[in-house]
Amino acid sequence: MSNNGEIMYALDIGTRSVTGLILKQKGDTYELVDVESREHKERSMMDGQIHNIAAVADVIKETKDVLEERHGPLHKVCVAAAGRSLKTQRAAMEIDISSQPSVFPEDIPPLELGAVQKAQHKLAFETEEDSDKSIRYHCVGYSVVAYYLDGEEMGSLIDQAGRSASVDVIATFLPKVVVESLLSALQRVDLELEALTLEPIAAINVLIPPSMRRLNVALVDIGAGTSDIAITELGTVTAYGMVPIAGDEVTEALSDEFLLDFPDAERVKRDLSQHKQISITDILGMEAEYPPEQVLEPIRPVVQQLAAEISSEIITLNRKAPKAVMLVGGGSMTPEIAKQLSESLGLPENRVAVRDIDAIKHLSYEGIQPGPELVTPVGIAIAAKEHPVEYIPVYVNEKSLRLFDVKNLTIGDAVLASGLSIPKLYGRPGEAIVVTLNNRVVTIPGTRGEAPSILLNNKEASLEKSISPEDHITIEKGEDGAKASASFQDLLDEPPELQLTINREEYTIPALCYVNGKQMPPDTPLKDRDTLTCRLPETAGEVWEAMNWETPDLTGANSYYVNNRLVSLSAAESSFLINGRPGKMEQQVVSGDRIDIRSSREKDVTVRELLEQEEMEPVVRQQVWFNQQTVDMEKQILHIKINGEEAELDDTVNHQDHVTTEKTSEAPGFILQDVFSYVTVELQGAVHKTWKLTKNGSPASFTEDLHGGDHIELQLISKQNQEKGG
Repeated sequence: MSNNGEIMYALDIGTRSVTGLILKQKGDTYELVDVESREHKERSMMDGQIHNIAAVADVIKETKDVLEERHGPLHKVCVAAAGRSLKTQRAAMEIDISSQPSVFPEDIPPLELGAVQKAQHKLAFETEEDSDKSIRYHCVGYSVVAYYLDGEEMGSLIDQAGRSASVDVIATFLPKVVVESLLSALQRVDLELEALTLEPIAAINVLIPPSMRRLNVALVDIGAGTSDIAITELGTVTAYGMVPIAGDEVTEALSDEFLLDFPDAERVKRDLSQHKQISITDILGMEAEYPPEQVLEPIRPVVQQLAAEISSEIITLNRKAPKAVMLVGGGSMTPEIAKQLSESLGLPENRVAVRDIDAIKHLSYEGIQPGPELVTPVGIAIAAKEHPVEYIPVYVNEKSLRLFDVKNLTIGDAVLASGLSIPKLYGRPGEAIVVTLNNRVVTIPGTRGEAPSILLNNKEASLEKSISPEDHITIEKGEDGAKASASFQDLLDEPPELQLTINREEYTIPALCYVNGKQMPPDTPLKDRDTLTCRLPETAGEVWEAMNWETPDLTGANSYYVNNRLVSLSAAESSFLINGRPGKMEQQVVSGDRIDIRSSREKDVTVRELLEQEEMEPVVRQQVWFNQQTVDMEKQILHIKINGEEAELDDTVNHQDHVTTEKTSEAPGFILQDVFSYVTVELQGAVHKTWKLTKNGSPASFTEDLHGGDHIELQLISKQNQEKGG
């Protein structure tokens, strides 16, 4: 081999054949030196997976031997894991966000990775009936199909508020056995793995450089048995996919229609795009020539089906039609495939194109027939050299792992590979309380569980933090949330209120709150299964109940006992007015109503009033004349006690008091002396004078009886006049 430039040996191990090529690197350019292909002698490859390692190794050896004869010994090789071996799975993940004000940015990575992990487990269960074997799959990428808030699709969940948030993802996985079987086949032919890549990455790296990956482009590698798909956008590869239909279906349709063996049908398929007349010799030896349109007509439905399936997978992965589609692989030479794809995707025909090695920049070749089937082998050599996929060792909770480095690996990828359940790493929400409020079931969630504690090399980190070889990751489950705690008033965003004017004062009347039928204050703590009722007071009586006021006595009647006999007496005559009209406590009221409580008489009840109510005469009265002025006299003839205590006539009695009476021992009549308890006698100038007391004109003494209407005269006379008169 020439030493002029570095020699690279690459293998494309496909479903039908193995292609080996020699590439020489000269600075920033590459020269395609030689290509050699050999078909498998049996179905030793299926969907990118080696099923017969020995048989595949034999074909690899044949290809290697031919190239070694021309270029010398080959010891190292660049290979790719087939894109068709990638497994795509769709899954969704939902979280409860009712207990938080909105979705936080840190909620998104665990939500997406939780969905990827569900896809990983689902894939493992479907293929091996054991979800615990999910770690046998490398996640090589995932794409978010849609975010949902309360079941409605959203462009972004950040800062959104609702009951639940969910994400739907498409994740792509590479079975570890694919890589392991590939390494085994190489070891059998004494080849050392120099670099490894994925076929879709290989083709993209040579056709769509990083500067073009901000564009939304689909690359489709149409092989013999499958069509591999990769999508680029925003500077990266966003999704991978595969459909189990490709060029062989078209070849088989030609074979069936024109009675051709498979190799002849393959030749006819290639000639359709290159010749004006197609020569066909069937298995019976009959020769004929057909115009291309006549050959195309019977296979057109198969081409349409192939285009439809590829288009459907592109839309599923990309959620829309891409800006352009590049076709590579031998199957891309299928007649009208580009036209049918453009129609299926709704793209102009010039946005779907077949690309061959002429489209690879900085590549030269001589004496080699270019074609789209060489793009992937050349890409394997260049991509495996420039962007090799490596295994990087990391540790998760001291468990050693080797990650397949096909993208910017994060702590989340390491957790996925470790088999730890991402949802279970987050603390569970606290136990909820379920109550019934006004016949509506309300769930009060517990507090949110805490995020796991994540350390990257003993420093705090997050799931989206990038990792490097030999990193140590420690992750511990977050604390569970606390049990729900709430009061009645916590459930009422704006508690209803009643606005009333009572006795010219403005009042805000709160709602009546009942817990299990019993009125409770709004701050009463709630328990699970409580039945709650909250409503505005409907009547005046309920207004007093809500305000904890004592119900007014609108009758004004008080009860007393006189000598052990029940007596009622009105202490105050009250009127209850609603909006100026007589009302009752049972009458309905609404916001804006005016209530007035008025009394026409308000004073204390005395013993005298109580006895007079019962027509009992506690006193005797008499009117006489004294010095030409009337004098009203009275004498208490009853001895009175209130609740056993001595009392006077003008003492106040209260509701339910006991009043007892007993006649006094004094005579009930009046004597003349009693008059002087009601009159005032002027004593000035009484010296050297004497008094003259008369009753009805006759001299009288102080002890004489008095009768109503008697005239009493008291005169002051000098002693000299008294002597003359005497």
